[in-house]
Amino acid sequence: MNFAIDVGPLKPEPAPLVLGFVLFFVVFAVMAKVILPRINKVLVQREKATEGRFEEAEETRAEAARVHAEYQALLAEARHEAARLRQESVEQGTAIIAELRAEGQRQREEIISAGHAVIDAERAVAEAELREQVGALATELAGKIVGESMADYARESGIVDRFLEELRTAEAAAPEARD
Repeated sequence: MNFAIDVGPLKPEPAPLVLGFVLFFVVFAVMAKVILPRINKVLVQREKATEGRFEEAEETRAEAARVHAEYQALLAEARHEAARLRQESVEQGTAIIAELRAEGQRQREEIISAGHAVIDAERAVAEAELREQVGALATELAGKIVGESMADYARESGIVDRFLEELRTAEAAAPEARD
């Protein structure tokens, strides 16, 4: 029995073929015993480093989320504080305006009162002067009509003063009748 396989132009010699197999197994054994453990060790270190980095990245991400939440809370608090300050400013401004308006009204009333007092005083002075002049003119006119001086008679009887008093009383009653 001839088990020889005809491989055609490729007819390896058995000695180099055995040598090739032996060298292959030697290289395989060196790789399996020396190089592959080192490769596995490096791969494990890389995996640990990657996982460590991943965990570190997760921690950093969690810290960033916490800091962001704190920032958002502080920002919301700052907005609330700003709104409160704006409201206080508006209220203070309104109060100041109301105070100034009241002060202006008070000053206006004082000025008007002072003006009325001055007008009343000037009116009283003008009335007194006018009474004297009207009395003097009326006495002079009566003297011209009668043909003699009436100044002494008018002064003694107070007729001009009574007439002016009656006139003032009539003026005071006239506004009441109009109401």
